[in-house]
Amino acid sequence: MTNLVPVLQTAVGPAILVSGTGLLLLTMTNRLGRAIDRARVMGPLLAEATPAKRAVMEAQIAIIWRRAGQIRTAIAFATGSALLAAVLVVALFVTAIVGVEATAVIATLFIACMVSMVISLSIFLYDVNRSLTALRLELTSHGMDRSHFATGPDAAATSSPPDAR
Repeated sequence: MTNLVPVLQTAVGPAILVSGTGLLLLTMTNRLGRAIDRARVMGPLLAEATPAKRAVMEAQIAIIWRRAGQIRTAIAFATGSALLAAVLVVALFVTAIVGVEATAVIATLFIACMVSMVISLSIFLYDVNRSLTALRLELTSHGMDRSHFATGPDAAATSSPPDAR
């Protein structure tokens, strides 16, 4: 029993990682659902659109399609990370119960878990940027020129009306 106390303490980190990854997966699946819903709404509107509007809508749908694929990939890597963390917890307990030294296996599982999470988060961040590209297309199609798109750390301060500061 005294052997299991340090194992329990060591297993807390990966167990918390599984929980945090679950919340991340919830966010990602919500983004995927919103992208799918947006494409479904835009699809029927294509038939009624003017040629200029249709071109913009087709470009937006193409972006949404690519984003959905990227989100799916991010979900796969996040799920892989959670699975690797769960296997890591199991490996910690099995090695403690059996009394086998498996430092290399445990380190490999942890590294693979973290690499998978880094890849997932990188793809997720890229998706956030792609969604802004689609928004810029939409706003440009409504007559806003690029000067309306403030960027940089002072964007909020320079783009708000004077009385709102």
